[in-house]
Amino acid sequence: MKRREFLSNSMAAGIAAASLTPLVSVADEDEKGTKRFKLNYAPHFNMFKSMAGTDLIDQLKFAADQGFTAWEDNGMKKRPAELQEKIGRTMEQLGMQMGVFVAHGSIGKVTFARKDKAVWETVLQDIRDSIEVAKRVNAKWVTVVPGNVDESGGDRLAMEYQTANVIELLRRCSDILDPHELVMVLEPLNWYTNHGGAFLQGSPQAYAICKAVNHPSCKILFDIYHQQITEGNLIPNIEKCWDEIGYFQCGDNPGRKEPGTGEINFRNVFKYIHSREYEGVLGMEHGNSQKGAEGEQAVIDAYVASDQF
Repeated sequence: MKRREFLSNSMAAGIAAASLTPLVSVADEDEKGTKRFKLNYAPHFNMFKSMAGTDLIDQLKFAADQGFTAWEDNGMKKRPAELQEKIGRTMEQLGMQMGVFVAHGSIGKVTFARKDKAVWETVLQDIRDSIEVAKRVNAKWVTVVPGNVDESGGDRLAMEYQTANVIELLRRCSDILDPHELVMVLEPLNWYTNHGGAFLQGSPQAYAICKAVNHPSCKILFDIYHQQITEGNLIPNIEKCWDEIGYFQCGDNPGRKEPGTGEINFRNVFKYIHSREYEGVLGMEHGNSQKGAEGEQAVIDAYVASDQF
């Protein structure tokens, strides 16, 4: 064979081979060759059920195989203790970090904003009950949503009094969590979709409350989806309240689906978070934009692409 023909054929073969090779350069690789993202993105149960099956343990293993290093489950408290322990053991074996579960989420009810001894004791008991769950699954963070604004007629409290009540109860919650080195993360919710009336709405408000509580067990859950709707200006707001952020959650807007389906430039947001040497978890608290295995692969691909910085 002539040299020119040899080079031409070799180049064609190389191009063909490259076209068949998955593009994995967007994610780092560990010593075993497993893809590893730069940040600890955390899927949730049933996000990959078409590809991994309905067994929860198999779903954890599948996610680990895809390079995910964290997991979250809002409903963990409702699962049997035996299953919680099994989930915790499996995640430890897989080297996965547990993200949040909901310790207390009184959406639609006035709980923190008005002093009510019986109601407050229910909140505090929810916090106590969460401690054993956290131990079983090796969790560090738990979500707390401090209820709704008190809009009752007649004796409606001024917002300053309501804020003072919220701070007081959060301090009591913090005192319960502190000996166990647990952190409650407060989640501001937007009023525009399905959380009208929520007391905690934006990151500046959450920042001020965490500063007033002044406790290492009380931090902000910065949900990128909610805060894009409520305030936008994501990176500057993350920067301004960085020292009180304990946890992130993701979801594009509109639609609350995976990155790339809406208006948020997740690659730039993730790049900024990574630049701050964040080692915590980013919960993938969103749905899949497409059904079935194709939609699940689209979610994986979206995080691979958004992690390319």
